[in-house]
Amino acid sequence: MNAAELHQLLGAYVLGGLDAADQRRFEEHLPECADCQEELAGLERLPALLDALPVPDAVALTGNHRAAAALEPAGPVPLAVLGELAARRRKARRRWTALVGAVAAACLALGLAAGPMLTRPPQPDASYSVQADSGLRFSVDLARKTWGTELAVNGSSMPLDGTYSLWVRDRDGGEDRACAWTATPSGRVRVTGATPVQLASIASVELRDEAQKTVAVITVP
Repeated sequence: MNAAELHQLLGAYVLGGLDAADQRRFEEHLPECADCQEELAGLERLPALLDALPVPDAVALTGNHRAAAALEPAGPVPLAVLGELAARRRKARRRWTALVGAVAAACLALGLAAGPMLTRPPQPDASYSVQADSGLRFSVDLARKTWGTELAVNGSSMPLDGTYSLWVRDRDGGEDRACAWTATPSGRVRVTGATPVQLASIASVELRDEAQKTVAVITVP
């Protein structure tokens, strides 16, 4: 067998598809052939790529004419090639199964850890409430924002008609309307407002009716 014929065995050698005699001949030839050594180094990843191919296509790509001829309906696929490809596919399936299981477990653990944080409502930076002589109960949660302060209003036993608004007074005497709403038949209200006044600068929060009469005041210390 000359050098050119030995070189043709390279593909089958990579896949382990040579018989014992051809494998011995190729391995004796390999240390003496720089071309085969270089090509063999470039084909190190070929088995992994061939794992995804159907067996006949994988064998045909090896360049082993004897193995390719065995693909004819009259003859079986060489057992060595079939065994090698089957073993590699089993290993690949085990690797993917383990990887998928690890990712699923990590996602589950992350979900369990993050779940309470995702479902827990954000906590306000300050909360205040007041109850008027009329029975009106009124509370405000204040949350710091880069643009100012967010106000969450929660009221009960409120007047049943009219329009009401929430005003923020700062420590310099200025004021800003944070939100407004129409009274509800239940006397309950939940609204969210906003003001450019920073939380540290808020002196008080006032509930006013449509005539701008103060109904209730919350003083912020």
